[in-house]
Amino acid sequence: MLQAIGLTSTPRRDRPPAVDDLTFEARPGSVTALLGATGSGKTTALRMMLEREPGRGVTYFRGRPLHRIAHPAREVGVLLGDVPGHPARTCRGQLRMLCAAAGVPASRADAMLDIVGLAGLRDQRLGALSLGMERRLGLAAALLGDPHTLLLDEPANGLSPRENSWLFGLLKAHAAHGGTVLYTTDDPKEAARTADHVVTISGGRLVADQDAAAFSRTRLRPRVAVRTPHAARLAALVTREARAAQRSVEVVTEEGNRLCVYGSDCAEVGETAFRHGVLLHQLADEIGDTGPGPATPTATRAPVPVPAPSPAPPTASPADPERLTHSEPPADPARPTATASPTTTPPYHSHHQPHPHQLPPPLAVRPLRSPLRPLRYELCRLLGVPTARVIAAATLLVSVALAAFLARHGTTPLPAVLAAWPTLLPLPPAALAAGLLGALSFGDEYRHPVLSAGAGTVPRRLGLLLAKLAVTAATAVLLALLAAAADLAALRLLYGGAVIPVPGDWPALCAGWAGLSVGCAWAGLLAAGVFRATMAGVAAVLAVPVVVAPLVQQVLAGPSVRSLAGLPGRLRELSWTEWPHEADRWLLAVARVVAQPVGTALVLSVTALTCVYLFTGLRRRARW
Repeated sequence: MLQAIGLTSTPRRDRPPAVDDLTFEARPGSVTALLGATGSGKTTALRMMLEREPGRGVTYFRGRPLHRIAHPAREVGVLLGDVPGHPARTCRGQLRMLCAAAGVPASRADAMLDIVGLAGLRDQRLGALSLGMERRLGLAAALLGDPHTLLLDEPANGLSPRENSWLFGLLKAHAAHGGTVLYTTDDPKEAARTADHVVTISGGRLVADQDAAAFSRTRLRPRVAVRTPHAARLAALVTREARAAQRSVEVVTEEGNRLCVYGSDCAEVGETAFRHGVLLHQLADEIGDTGPGPATPTATRAPVPVPAPSPAPPTASPADPERLTHSEPPADPARPTATASPTTTPPYHSHHQPHPHQLPPPLAVRPLRSPLRPLRYELCRLLGVPTARVIAAATLLVSVALAAFLARHGTTPLPAVLAAWPTLLPLPPAALAAGLLGALSFGDEYRHPVLSAGAGTVPRRLGLLLAKLAVTAATAVLLALLAAAADLAALRLLYGGAVIPVPGDWPALCAGWAGLSVGCAWAGLLAAGVFRATMAGVAAVLAVPVVVAPLVQQVLAGPSVRSLAGLPGRLRELSWTEWPHEADRWLLAVARVVAQPVGTALVLSVTALTCVYLFTGLRRRARW
């Protein structure tokens, strides 16, 4: 059961709040429609329920607020607007990445594609989907975690009648298994046709809380739509004949020579027009909406009587045993409970109406616990789009071309030739590519926010950061080794193996080369996470050799009276265990790399960016 109590949004710039003291509930086993005109506060109310909009009030999902739920994706399925995701990602790849975020098996992605009818389009790119197919994919994403509650913002907007029928059939099936469904709409006829319960809001406030039958009886009235160039004359004739026959008929004049006749039918209106020679351009039966909403300027509405209270519908039957998430938790005697009434009186109104000077507790915006499988999520994110493969292929081609050009003159040292690092470039191609991939790792999260759709920023989880650091480091090392191996193979093929020998200290060179690539990747990753943009990460990578390294070189300039000689022996004395003497060479190689200006600049940059990233994350948590 979903219970929204006292939702009140934060007003902006002396404007009234978009949602003002909204209280209602959506029961399990039924489909509830949140009805309101455009700008009535429907979307804001949904975002406040999901703790993505600041304000006051509380929303309980089966007795617990969202931030108290260990696995939100398994309790609440959400569809707000478009499906977030990279346009080049496939439907199957998108769902598999969301499976890792929700902590469910990856095989559920294929099962959900079959359920929503996208099994044949599993390899289709998101950017090529039609509106109907995108809505199907969004519904599949909402159902991934087998949630008890579905919150959908105008899910049928722009769909064809056939797709509309399929959508609400699926929502009915979810509710039949004991689930709770709440969706927003601005079409009262759609709400009466597809929902079991209708909650009407206007100006952010609750107007009516009714079941579908009471809503149809009080809000929807049959009428005859007439269009004629003699609208005023026909209106007078219909009114006069109805008065003479003592029948209750209401004639509403609207703009465009259009009449709406309530309490009559097409036969009576047509006979009246025929007897008096009135030309008709339109004569049809319609269902009119008499509730709150934008009305035609010249139209008049008759008052609608409020129905008498009726008993609440029976509680839904227990959920299917196979759907354990749909079982109601035991009632907590310490938590206030309430029952809904299908009348226009809001639930909780008599007991939970806040005093004007005693508002409900603030509703803070908190990050969702996502992803639950950060390493698998990051691998799906990296391999799900062709960007990484294209960057790697272009890097290998550029690296081989530069290495061949440098080796042709024979003046460049062999390590620089194998790294394809001419003096004109601040960094070799492989290191630049590693920095770009690192920047994209966090840059795509802000450009295509999958983890927190509509929430604004990516959650600052330590597990997500560690997963990104591990994956980008492995990618950078692999790319660096592939570039060096490709350069060596190309040079030996072009100039012969005798001319291009393998360096004797190749392990130390490989360690330094891998360290440079990993440092660039981490600098791009952390800078993109701090500044929330890919270009900021790329700029941070380029700033290391262009700005930071010259400053470090100036600081380290001048004769040194101390050296690192004997460092491995002193470390061995401080350690609790003995390591092999071959490790001394590796320690010295790492020390030499760090002692270089670029290495020192990378270490300083990565350390500073890590501190800033952690500081901003802790500061955001302190605000919450």
